[in-house]
Amino acid sequence: MSSKDWIEKDYYAVLGVEKSASSDEIKKSYRKLARESHPDHNPGDPKAEERFKAVSEAYAVLGDEKKRREYDEMRSLFGSGAFRRNARGGQPGGAPFDVSDLFGGAAGGETRFGGGGLGDLFSSIFTGGAGQARARGPARGRDVEAEVALDFEDAVRGVTLPLTLRARGVCDTCHGSGAKPGTQPVACPICHGAGVTTRNQGSFSFSEPCRNCQGVGTIVEEKCPECHGTGGVTKTRTLNVRFPAGVADGQRIRLAGRGEPGERGGPAGDLFVHVKVRPDEVFGRTGDDLTLTVPITFAEAVLGTDLRVPTLDGAVTLRVPPGTPSGRVLRARGKGVVRKDGRAGDLLVTLDVVVPAKVSDEARAALEAFAEQTPPAAREHLDARVRRFS
Repeated sequence: MSSKDWIEKDYYAVLGVEKSASSDEIKKSYRKLARESHPDHNPGDPKAEERFKAVSEAYAVLGDEKKRREYDEMRSLFGSGAFRRNARGGQPGGAPFDVSDLFGGAAGGETRFGGGGLGDLFSSIFTGGAGQARARGPARGRDVEAEVALDFEDAVRGVTLPLTLRARGVCDTCHGSGAKPGTQPVACPICHGAGVTTRNQGSFSFSEPCRNCQGVGTIVEEKCPECHGTGGVTKTRTLNVRFPAGVADGQRIRLAGRGEPGERGGPAGDLFVHVKVRPDEVFGRTGDDLTLTVPITFAEAVLGTDLRVPTLDGAVTLRVPPGTPSGRVLRARGKGVVRKDGRAGDLLVTLDVVVPAKVSDEARAALEAFAEQTPPAAREHLDARVRRFS
């Protein structure tokens, strides 16, 4: 569906409704006509098929409130004669008006304006109010993404690693000009370096990017043998990337200007490095805190003990108080991940009381003696609930 269709086709007439019809009336009429002309109900009838297509096209516009509003505005604008010219050659601007002139003169052009509305349509035709299109200026290069896997300790401490990329870069032969060494791009003979071409239609002047130079303003007569005139080639390059201390799994690091080179003198894009951190066999991590699970015996939990545990840069001794339950967390302050402001997180040590599957006869006798001297655990609130169902 082209912009020209919006002007030349009366979708209200196709659906057999008035311009003032409500949305429900439009929908009701469309369903009736679509059912009558559906190809399944009219096998081998090309006229019915064309009718079905026309009805569907009309409803696609009128059934959408935004598109319907734009369609009405466009039809009203052209119906009022705002863009008509007298066809008599004796009067100024007397050339006959062809609506396709407004849309670039391309037969069957598919320039849609349903997305941006009339404002976008006319801003592209009458840029700046003076009928001047703009040449293509410098364009920023595309961003590049890469993924790097880091060891756990490297992520915590920070590390600099070489990163090898295979991406588009500036051609080393022509240094991005696209021209054969010893030559230079020349001004486009069509637009004379302006990047746009202008044609007059009566009292209007229409400009568009020059098709000969693609709006650049210059052309390459003798192309670079390496990049074939594009100014860029796909090549391998190695960068040294600094990963800061404390970088986390899933974090994305941005390196400004390390992406693909820009076009026509534009800035380069950025390089985004996605970080994957390999898990550690001993330590875990929660934010800036390191985590560690340490097994202890039942006797150590009951009597208490001094526990020697590792850190990333040595070891610390933690006091396990008597009567420590399984799951208690001890904290070694400042032994975690160093923050950007210089402060560090903590090492969180979770104690796991290990219950042996088998014990010796001597240990069993000792435990039985211990049980006789130990009051039972407080379970009165549970026993009361059990008795209710006994």
